[in-house]
Amino acid sequence: MSITPERKAELVKEYATKDGDTGSSEVQIAILTERIVNLTEHFKEHKKDNHSRRGLLKLVSHRRSLLDYLRKKDEERYRSVISSLGIRR
Repeated sequence: MSITPERKAELVKEYATKDGDTGSSEVQIAILTERIVNLTEHFKEHKKDNHSRRGLLKLVSHRRSLLDYLRKKDEERYRSVISSLGIRR
C-alpha cells in the first residue's frame, strides 16, 4: 500500500523544479497521486477496509488543496502537472 523509497526518488527526480527539490507542489502532488493510486488498487480487493478509506479521503483532500494552491500561483505549472499525472479536472 505504501510507496517504495525507490519509486519516491523517481517521482522526486521527475517532478523536481531544481536540484534537491522535495517540497515543491509538483513533487508533493506526484507523491500523493502515487499513494492514491496504490490505495485505490488495495480497495479493489479489500472492499470493507473503511479505516484505510478514511486515509484515502484525507490524501485526496490534501492533493486537492495543493492543486488549488498551484492553480492560484501558476496556471501553466498547474496544467502541466494535471496532464502529466493524468488527473481529471
